[in-house]
Amino acid sequence: MTMHWQDTQAEIHKVVVGPMDNNVFVVRCRHSGDAVLIDAANEHERLLEMCSSLGVRTVLETHGHWDHIQAIPAVRDAGYEVGVTAEDAAMLDSYDYLLEDESVIEVGRLRLHCIHTPGHTPGSMSFRLDGSPILFSGDTLFPGGPGATGFEGGDFDTIIESIEQRIFSPLPADTMVLPGHGDQTTVGAETPHLQEWVDRGW
Repeated sequence: MTMHWQDTQAEIHKVVVGPMDNNVFVVRCRHSGDAVLIDAANEHERLLEMCSSLGVRTVLETHGHWDHIQAIPAVRDAGYEVGVTAEDAAMLDSYDYLLEDESVIEVGRLRLHCIHTPGHTPGSMSFRLDGSPILFSGDTLFPGGPGATGFEGGDFDTIIESIEQRIFSPLPADTMVLPGHGDQTTVGAETPHLQEWVDRGW
C-alpha cells in the first residue's frame, strides 16, 4: 500500500493485486478520515487491512468483470457495503446498493461524482473527485486508448462515445486519469489521439 497522491482535501492510496495486476484505490478525506475503496479486485486480506487502517466506509465497483470483483464476498462478510451499476449487477454474486449516473457518493467532506461510461461493459462507471483533478476510469480509458471491447457486453463505438462525451469534453486537460490497470495518464495527454483510436478500431 502506497500513498499515491494527495492534496489539501484528499489522499489516494494505491495497491496492485491479483493475476491481472488490478489497481485498487482508496480515496480518503483528510478532514474526517473517512474513505472509500474502488474495486475490491483480489487479495482480500490486503484489501481488508487497507479498509481497516484507512477508515473505509464503502466499496465502489467500476464494473463487474471477474478480475475486479474477487474480493467482494470477503469485504461484504467484513461488513462493508458494495455498490455497482444496475447494468453490471448480475455479474456479481452479491452487492448492497446501485450506483446511478450523476449520483454523488459522499466520503467525509469529499464528493465522488458517478459518470456512466459504458462500452467496456454496459454498466462501466467512472468516478470524478470534486475539487481535485482526479478521475478513476476503471477499464474505460488507459494511456494509449480505450479499454477492450471484445468481451460480452462490450462495444467499441459506445466506449469511444463515452470517452469523448463523458470524459474528454467536460473534464479539464490536467485531470489525472487513474485506470483499473497500469499507469496513470491525463485527459490532455490522451485527447489528441481519439481519432487515431477510431481509425484503428480498438
